[in-house]
Amino acid sequence: MNKFLIGAVGALAIGLGAAPATAADLAPRPYTKAPPMVAAIYDWSGFYIGANGGWGSSRNCWDFTTPAGVVVAREGCHDATGGTAGGQIGYRWQSSNWVFGLEAQGNWADISGRRASLAFPAFTNDSHLGAFGLFTGQVGYAWDATLLYVKGGAAVTSNRYRSLGTLTGVQVTNNVNNTDWGATVGVGLEYGFAPNWSLGFEYDHIFMGSNRYTFINNGVAGAAGTLFGTDNIGQDVDLVTARINYRWGGPAIARY
Repeated sequence: MNKFLIGAVGALAIGLGAAPATAADLAPRPYTKAPPMVAAIYDWSGFYIGANGGWGSSRNCWDFTTPAGVVVAREGCHDATGGTAGGQIGYRWQSSNWVFGLEAQGNWADISGRRASLAFPAFTNDSHLGAFGLFTGQVGYAWDATLLYVKGGAAVTSNRYRSLGTLTGVQVTNNVNNTDWGATVGVGLEYGFAPNWSLGFEYDHIFMGSNRYTFINNGVAGAAGTLFGTDNIGQDVDLVTARINYRWGGPAIARY
């Protein structure tokens, strides 16, 4: 009897030892670290083309001179104001946070103004800026998709000058049309709102210096074809424009 009990207990122990494993008996799953978040870095490198539009002001100062250029009388200054629209094309390359570029810009403009001459009040000096071009280099600093830059280079303006009768407003001279070269400096802020698109705002100042022009009577205030007068005209231009650009280049760069 004792042998029987001992055998039964042994069989029961063997059966219990062979029972299937439960969830508590399984080894814990290994811990896997979550992948790091990706920070997008905007790349400003590449060719771009765009459009711009805004407002401009041209400061024009007239001095009556002899044909040889000796100043005889100061006729005063006046501001010409109006709108402008045009386009730009350029190339930028980025090194770390620094961005360098070259750009050519061409604009139509309707910037006009006039003022009666201080030396000859019967006549009014009239100025009109019809177009300009800027050819500049750029240096900027980028914070991801935000770019702050300065620019500088050459400028060219297309102007029309003439004299009017102050009381009548009738033109009394020929149109003097000229294209002159000067210099420009500017500053801009641009934001990349999509991988290849950016929107910006820019201020530019154009230094045109002073040039001498000869005006001819058109037959109203004097015999047609005779000398009306000679003036040195100095010009400076201020421009504020909004810009949009499309860039050919890679999308934002992913950095871990």
